[in-house]
Amino acid sequence: MGISQAGSLKRKPTGGRRRKASDKKKAELGRLPTHTTVEKKDVRKKIRTRGGNQKVRLKRAAYANVTDPETKKTKKVKILTEKENPANRNYARQNIITKGAVLETEIGTVRVTSRPGQDGVINAVLVEKAKN
Repeated sequence: MGISQAGSLKRKPTGGRRRKASDKKKAELGRLPTHTTVEKKDVRKKIRTRGGNQKVRLKRAAYANVTDPETKKTKKVKILTEKENPANRNYARQNIITKGAVLETEIGTVRVTSRPGQDGVINAVLVEKAKN
């Protein structure tokens, strides 16, 4: 049985079973999460989506595009580790990056604003500069 985004087949309010009206369709296809991790080198994977379009999945990440809100400048910065992740606290321990994750970089602490598993890139905003 594959992964589907179709409505769940729960029971009726009376407790009776609901029978499947039809099989899963290609349009209802769901996929496993990417689980982008912090590694030494960036690794991307292209996936064909509905309509022949493509999504770029970031499997492993080494760098992030960090914007400094004070100077309004963006630069490519090396990721050191993940500090915390509001999506799941175990993700921080496993270095799995999602939107909203707080990362430790060479220039300081940053918060991820992009979705690496969907966009294929890590964009982040500088939260706190490193003390030199």
